[in-house]
Amino acid sequence: MIRALCAAVLVAACSMSAPASASVTTSQLASPSATPGGGCTTSTASPPESAPPTSVNTLRQAYFCVLDNYYSGPVMDPKELLKSAFAAYTQNLMRRGADRADLRLPALTGNRETDWSAFAKVLGVGDPAALRAAITGMVAGLHDNHARWVRPTPSQEGGPTGTGIVGASAQQGGSQLDPAARPPMFITRVLPGSPAAKADIRAGDIIVKANGVPAFIGDTVNQSILDAFASGTVRLTLKRPTTGRTRIIELKEGHITRQPPAVTSKKLADGVTYVQLPGFYEGSADQVIAKLRDKPKVVVLDLRGNGGGSPREVTRLLGAFAHGKVTSYFCPLKGDCVPNRTDDSVSLLGSRLIVLTDRGCASACEDFSAAVKETVWAPSSGPAPPGPSPAPARHTSSTTAASCSCPGSGISGPPAKSSTRSACRSTATPP
Repeated sequence: MIRALCAAVLVAACSMSAPASASVTTSQLASPSATPGGGCTTSTASPPESAPPTSVNTLRQAYFCVLDNYYSGPVMDPKELLKSAFAAYTQNLMRRGADRADLRLPALTGNRETDWSAFAKVLGVGDPAALRAAITGMVAGLHDNHARWVRPTPSQEGGPTGTGIVGASAQQGGSQLDPAARPPMFITRVLPGSPAAKADIRAGDIIVKANGVPAFIGDTVNQSILDAFASGTVRLTLKRPTTGRTRIIELKEGHITRQPPAVTSKKLADGVTYVQLPGFYEGSADQVIAKLRDKPKVVVLDLRGNGGGSPREVTRLLGAFAHGKVTSYFCPLKGDCVPNRTDDSVSLLGSRLIVLTDRGCASACEDFSAAVKETVWAPSSGPAPPGPSPAPARHTSSTTAASCSCPGSGISGPPAKSSTRSACRSTATPP
């Protein structure tokens, strides 16, 4: 199942786990690094503190990484990847006033090697900023809401750094905002003691612009605003709804303290217990079960904003509400599927389960909520989650200090309900 991954300037965490009604991908962890010939060797070293500028070779590595390791890569049309990359590349140049009149997409044949050669010839040396945008556009062109970019976090003296803004209303993850988002874009979470908190930025503040880039163009979310947060300093135009005041803040990254996720709960009337689960991190299922040790009549499980986690936590938590159920299937692109089942070693609670979801419920969160819905164990309240969920991923590192990880198999539901969707989660390191 595991193949060596081609290095790129991204960590394409192309992993998936899906509910019984959708297909996703899975793989095991690996960490190869780029070799002179473009292959990968296992690497366990931490990424360097800084990365060289993004080059055309970086884009080449990302292109072949997706084709070689993305769940549906073997049957993917390489022309579509290059078209998405070219569109993002030229849009970035035009936005910065650096457009090239001679830049034209070459004729593409569908042959991955010859198409890349023609594409690279057109780019020439390439523009580093536009090349980063091209990688982002190429991953976004997969039209998969699990495709996203995040910055790697090399070890730093004094702990992690950042602005402290860790939530926004249009947030979908990494390199892409939720296309269905509507204005305004407001901040939903700020870490205490962070640079943002010290600048009096609060949850509820509206992001009007970032580095002069508007958050919305009309009613359409502007994906380009994410580029403004790629550097250590961002100039934010913020509006506070409670006062109507608009101000401009130059926000620099600084020390932040990330609080570990935690399950919270409270007892409501008539034997109802409300539990909020922020993610399916290791041990989270047992934490939820511990909150329900008095076996309430009804459990309201709030999964809104839950970005996912481990599929093993999903099957364990489902085992507290039902036994003997198939929740999904691990499936390679070709070959037999292996069923995922509820963890029947967990004692049944005997409680009625109500699940709250939103568009922020993704990955393992969707795996859980869709399994609940498909098996008719409980009502599920909220809009449909955004897509399939990821399972463990494999990672590669490259000469540009980032890594690429993609799944080698997928998860689907029973044959009558299966689909062929897959996902890729990516990360990139700005120079």
